[in-house]
Amino acid sequence: MTVLAALQAELSAATNQLLATAASLSDSDVHAPSLLPGWTRGHVLTHVARSGDSYVNLLTWARTGVRTPQYASSEARAAEIEATAARPAAWLLADLEDGAARFAAAVRDMSAPAWSATVEGLRPPPHPAWYVLVRRLREVGFHHVDLAAGYGPADWPDSFVRRELHDCVRTWPPGHAGIGRLRQLIADGPAVEGTPHDLLAWLTGRSGGEGVSLLPVGQSHTSDPGGASLPEPPPWLSLTAPADLPATPPKDYP
Repeated sequence: MTVLAALQAELSAATNQLLATAASLSDSDVHAPSLLPGWTRGHVLTHVARSGDSYVNLLTWARTGVRTPQYASSEARAAEIEATAARPAAWLLADLEDGAARFAAAVRDMSAPAWSATVEGLRPPPHPAWYVLVRRLREVGFHHVDLAAGYGPADWPDSFVRRELHDCVRTWPPGHAGIGRLRQLIADGPAVEGTPHDLLAWLTGRSGGEGVSLLPVGQSHTSDPGGASLPEPPPWLSLTAPADLPATPPKDYP
């Protein structure tokens, strides 16, 4: 038994939730701003659909052994999003549904050995194909929040929050200063404390730090949550995956 079944079950539930939110949006809703600067909700929905297709490319690479780039280029990726982001809500929903179905079919086509094949996205590092499931869950979970349509960080499953906090810290640039301890995950310097959901929302730019407190060096607690000025969070996803992932799908992750 490996983590594959659990990741697929979590992804199925997250995708269904996203599709339900998308189905509730009108034409005016999808053309309204999202939480991402310069993007409407239509941009977000289109991006999630196209990113699903990009992960199909990586699974195809793993399954066939033929190098299949995630995207032709960063420019092509941006152009694809702009080309359809202004479409009507029904079109965007159908596109999202079709993309989700294509990804699910690609997952079903994977053999057991293929999940251990090495693939690589637009940015390093290379990673085993099983981690594509984690990356797809990341896209669905964070961009669902970005729609600003009733689904927020508090709605993330605990398993998603635990995994993303783990990978967030492990993909920080080497030697990054400013945060010394995040719920005991790293050492040296001041600690940043809060609930796991609040911490993840702040670290990934989905909140302004509500519920997060800076604990100065030498103190074991703070009586004024959020009172001290928070440092700038380290860059999020400077790497697309931790550099030392096991090639074979592990029993659990993390």
